[in-house]
Amino acid sequence: MAYRKTPAELRRLDAVREHLVARATSVVAEVGWAQTSVTAVADSAGIAAGSVYQHFPSKAALAVEVFRRAAGREVDVLGEVLHAPGDPVARLSRGVEVFARRALENRGLAYALLVAPAEPAVGAERLAFRRRYRALFAEVVREGTAAGLLPEQDGEVTAAALTGAIGEVLVDPLDPLGSPDQAATDVLVGELTAMALRCAGAAPAT
Repeated sequence: MAYRKTPAELRRLDAVREHLVARATSVVAEVGWAQTSVTAVADSAGIAAGSVYQHFPSKAALAVEVFRRAAGREVDVLGEVLHAPGDPVARLSRGVEVFARRALENRGLAYALLVAPAEPAVGAERLAFRRRYRALFAEVVREGTAAGLLPEQDGEVTAAALTGAIGEVLVDPLDPLGSPDQAATDVLVGELTAMALRCAGAAPAT
């Protein structure tokens, strides 16, 4: 008869796996994908490197899990903002602001999620999540158009432009080697949200 793990063992394994993902996320935020090794993650987690492979078959599998968890949180937060009640143009502006500020508050991880060189498996996940961001932006742009607050346009095209532009604008400010400056951050976020509204064709603020 095959051995079956007890509920207590399963809970312990789940806890170790969660701990590994959390420590791996911290390592990636600190040194990037290229410098994140199984040994570095194991050392951060306080376990032997071989124990990591009891939970993840490869470094790539662990990296993909880290990316999915971290990027998934950001997509969920953006979705909550863009799906909130009220004026779709205001929600679009707020969504861009929240996304940018969250990225700039955790620059190492945001840089890894958006642009840092990564192995192909992580690159494929990055493309998949860009599509999710685009879908969220496209939905709110279509709402704004339907409400007469934005000019007629292809919401998918505008959303693709927004997704690419936001990422590109944030590349240099997210450089983990830079030093944060609150005043500069506020100016950057203001410029970024204004750009997003211009891209969608919103009327200038008075």
